[in-house]
Amino acid sequence: MQMEFQELRKILVVRNDRLGEFLLIIPALRAIKETFNSAELSLVINSSVKELAEKIQYAHDLIIWENKRHSLKEILGFSRLLKQKKYDACLILNPSKEFNLISFLTGIPTRVGYDRKWGFLLTDKIKDTKHFGDRHEVDCNLELVGFIGAKTTDNSLSIKLEGKTLPELMGRLNVAIHPFVSDPIKLWPVERFKQLAKRISSELGLRVLIIGKDQGDSIGKGRAEFENLDTNIVNMINKTSLIELAQILKECKLLISCDSGPVHLSCAVGTPVLALFRNDLPGKTAKRWGPYSPDSKVLEKNSLVDITVDDVFLKAKEMLSINSHDK
Repeated sequence: MQMEFQELRKILVVRNDRLGEFLLIIPALRAIKETFNSAELSLVINSSVKELAEKIQYAHDLIIWENKRHSLKEILGFSRLLKQKKYDACLILNPSKEFNLISFLTGIPTRVGYDRKWGFLLTDKIKDTKHFGDRHEVDCNLELVGFIGAKTTDNSLSIKLEGKTLPELMGRLNVAIHPFVSDPIKLWPVERFKQLAKRISSELGLRVLIIGKDQGDSIGKGRAEFENLDTNIVNMINKTSLIELAQILKECKLLISCDSGPVHLSCAVGTPVLALFRNDLPGKTAKRWGPYSPDSKVLEKNSLVDITVDDVFLKAKEMLSINSHDK
């Protein structure tokens, strides 16, 4: 049952996992604000994405609840805090037993989420079929918020950046390479990333920026692997905040990456992506997690090792030629 639009005055949205998943809720947030334009929208997030979340104009306030296991005392305390805010509806976009319980203990009248991980605690739920990978995560998020009648005609990703880009990046043709992933089965061999960077630098004469982090939940060989490759290859691993990374990507002509958060960040700032995917694992393919922008492309095979440096270089060269007038 859908609630009447005018009944919703305070809405809580939960998506407290990683960067890429978080960015893919932007169209859903837009749908809520366009439909319930006078409502206050609170967003529960992981602290790691806070600085980017502040650039999304749809949220009235941000609430930190880390994506980790909490004690019962912490859960009860957080529930009491939320109860004081008197939300009309809660939309849980990444299902968890903890937050299904928290929304129940908080007494929010309308609790919408997926029918899993103690889904019986929700007032309204839909079957979770995302693991089949038959549509994009953006569309899944829009389906969930659509349960309360939220709609938009603009499904694009976007964040509002302020401030200036690093001066040394201005006036140059830059290609970014992100050689890390959070899941090892989604990693293209690091040696191939190195060969690719060298070819883009030497054969196309473009500056290559190696971006990302080699710690935390990222998987790869690390910063040292990309030192002293070429004077035109700049190693920026571990050197940027998320906002700085967004600004850097905005100044690039192209990002080349496997399935990772920077893929979606690049789309959000309007820079095309060449994404490398394997297509043999339902729920992990580009159909669900690929770059959500019309100018981006995907190279995919049953195994990432079947994608050669030549494959990526030639597709990147083609994309750079097509987009040469943009930046």
